[in-house]
Amino acid sequence: MKRVLAAAVCVAMTIAGATSVFAQARNYPESYLRYAGDPTKESNPAHQMPGVLKDVTFRQQLNEQLPLDAAFKDEAGRDVRLGDYFKTGKPVVFAFVYYQCTMLCTQVMNGISSALKVVPFEIGKDFDVVLVSFDPRDTPQAATEKKAAHLKYWSAENTAGGWHFLTGTEPEIRRATQAAGFSYQWDERNQQFAHVSGVLVVTPDGRLSRYFYGIEYSPKELRLALVESGKGVIGSKIDELLLYCFHYDPESGRYGVVVMNLIRLGGVITVAVVVGFILLMRRRETRTPAEGRA
Repeated sequence: MKRVLAAAVCVAMTIAGATSVFAQARNYPESYLRYAGDPTKESNPAHQMPGVLKDVTFRQQLNEQLPLDAAFKDEAGRDVRLGDYFKTGKPVVFAFVYYQCTMLCTQVMNGISSALKVVPFEIGKDFDVVLVSFDPRDTPQAATEKKAAHLKYWSAENTAGGWHFLTGTEPEIRRATQAAGFSYQWDERNQQFAHVSGVLVVTPDGRLSRYFYGIEYSPKELRLALVESGKGVIGSKIDELLLYCFHYDPESGRYGVVVMNLIRLGGVITVAVVVGFILLMRRRETRTPAEGRA
């Protein structure tokens, strides 16, 4: 019965996932493909990056350990370390932004909230969200204002305990960004940072588990990433079945359908149907003589 349910879930999620992929692909600038594993963008002169973007990357460094002893300040001005958010046994949704950013960072945060609004897990209970500003000029006051504005916009003030907006010094910021493969450059002409947008999911012990690029994130993929990263701490039997159907592809930074598993499920279902039909026929045959004698 479990495998039959898995097959039904797989088919439904495959259709939904394909629609989501095409819908989100329209929102990705060409530069994102470079960092999401498309090698054709590296050698094609038509896709050469402007000077300020040449050293702007967000390369996957899966299983890399975040520097848990890195020192920051939270939005209340308290001294904290990254490790403080990895002591509860919960996975963490993690992103690099800066609070004076007028465009891309706000879209990243909105993308996180939009996806998490659909995910059936509770922020602060099942997982936390940690945002690290990579602008050393950001202050705890700026973090407080950004957090308040963001949660108010999403009517999510009740989840405030699960959102953490951190600021820090240049050396500590660099330790965290380098561990995650995230680099950025100050654009003097536009007076803002050039950077790639994306979000990470981190295991309860602080290791980088999943990367998602862009400004819109699939709720299905975030859900699966949280379940996998949490090592069964959160999730349900349905999530286990979904993970049987979908596996994370580091090259694309997405979850894709596992065709062989679907074929296996199809074979199991076929055998189950045939066996069930045979048992039903034999049962009817044994009943018929008995009814005749009566």
